Amino acid sequence: MKNKLYIFAAVAGIMSLSSCSDFLDQKNSYQASEDTFFATDEAVAQGTAPLYNYVWNSFNGKFYYSVGDGRSNNLTARWSDYIYPYTNFTENSLSPGLEDAWGAFYSVIAQSNNVINNIQSKCGASVSEKAKVQGMAEARFMRGLAYWYVGSVWGKGIIYTDTKKQISNPVAPAHRITDVIEFAIRDLEYAAANLSKTSANPGRVTRYSAFGMLSRLYLSMAGLTTEGEYNGTNIATDFNRGTRNPYYLDLAKKAALKCIEGPYEMLENYGDLFKVENWNNNSESVFQLQWLQGSTDAVGWGGVNSISAFFSWSTMVGETNWGNATYASYDIVRTYDPNDRLRRHATIATVGEFYPELNKKNGGYTYNVTETGYENKCNVVKHVIGKIDDNGQSYQQSSGVNTYMMRLPEVYLNLVEAILGNNASTSDATAKEYFNKIRKRANMSRKNTITYNDIIYERRIEFAFEGLYWYDLLRRSYYQQQEVINYLNAQERNAGYKWDENEPCQYVKESDGNGVSTATAAHLTLPMSDVDLARNPKLAEAPVAYEFGEKEVSVNELYD
Repeated sequence: MKNKLYIFAAVAGIMSLSSCSDFLDQKNSYQASEDTFFATDEAVAQGTAPLYNYVWNSFNGKFYYSVGDGRSNNLTARWSDYIYPYTNFTENSLSPGLEDAWGAFYSVIAQSNNVINNIQSKCGASVSEKAKVQGMAEARFMRGLAYWYVGSVWGKGIIYTDTKKQISNPVAPAHRITDVIEFAIRDLEYAAANLSKTSANPGRVTRYSAFGMLSRLYLSMAGLTTEGEYNGTNIATDFNRGTRNPYYLDLAKKAALKCIEGPYEMLENYGDLFKVENWNNNSESVFQLQWLQGSTDAVGWGGVNSISAFFSWSTMVGETNWGNATYASYDIVRTYDPNDRLRRHATIATVGEFYPELNKKNGGYTYNVTETGYENKCNVVKHVIGKIDDNGQSYQQSSGVNTYMMRLPEVYLNLVEAILGNNASTSDATAKEYFNKIRKRANMSRKNTITYNDIIYERRIEFAFEGLYWYDLLRRSYYQQQEVINYLNAQERNAGYKWDENEPCQYVKESDGNGVSTATAAHLTLPMSDVDLARNPKLAEAPVAYEFGEKEVSVNELYD
């Protein structure tokens, strides 16, 4: 804890963190100078620390689940204006969250650029080449992931590598989604080639983290291109063609297998992933955002995780409780297989479920029994960890737990999806092995034949409320667009429901949803914030091609 705090405080100013008014503003309020800071190997390692937390803060606070789970209809939140416009397909350029998310991703990009450029130009003579490469590789991991989000969410993005130069000319056209994803892939390939195999400090990314993330990015590119390695001309234009680029499916398989070679292993019990004592940097975590523990007064707003405040539904289960009206959608409640009780218990609170880790001083918490009035909703329990009396670390809007950005089961499912490829089903032994590892932990029956529907069920249920499901649907829409649109329109968004133990899912639909627009292809990307459009009117124009240089990393060398 002290080490994390020291690192954060020491370099937050050096990073020239962006202000609220403009993500390109660069202000250094700390007394140290970036010209002299990077004097030792330790300083270089400290210089990358805020890339694990502060710069992601505006994304983590709301956008992580507002789009990842709200847009995909895992969440119902009829009065939360940072969720319901995305659930209802009624967002516009004024919608809350758009400016924050764009700013957060470009804060990650801007500060990653600063780290890379400072390491290249301002390191002291005593800094080792190994430390320089490691620091640049960490920054490129973060920059690549941020660009993947930008391309996925908006379908375009501004690619740049020199933040100071970009500030001097901020009005620039966006680049094509395929170029944004290609840029992200190149960053992650560099990270995979150059990061160390082991982490010097808990939570730092390794080459295995990079391979895991590459398995995700390659699957995106497989849907965006037709065949062969991306060259700017093999961009898919038929979004209902039903097939993906075999070249990137093969790379996704190879990257997943490389990640699996690493030190990760699944926790034995699914619910343990979301208990305070097991949450941070456990054996299953491929990458987490690293938040600080302590009150916001002690730590500061940018370094803490506030997600639990937005899901805690009662004064009995959280220090801050804004989550009473933010709960699981009827669609996800009815999606759970009746046998999938272990994951459901750890994810959504249903009538009669007992949580000993909550309300400990009073003997635990039983949903709709300890407090009544919850029979017509299922609150999200996955991010709810209790009060400070329960765990010793929950402060107001500061849970002290990290944010899962990738867990090992996602890598397993990326591998299975890559093996499935363009086939209707697969009985491949490797696919079955890793797919059924996930099923076994959930106490679910083994599958001997795997279809896309099997994979998408596992993705949705395994990672519910971990900010992923919308991106799973987007990836499918690159080559099965109408199928995804039809699926979105059949989800009965905002439907009311109530407890009924005679139903297979133990809940019955009570009322139709309202206020929902019909999803179209246009809703597969989000609009630009009006604030960002005012700063840069060229964002409204058609995206342009990015001019790439030679690749730094050969995939043949990377996967041999």
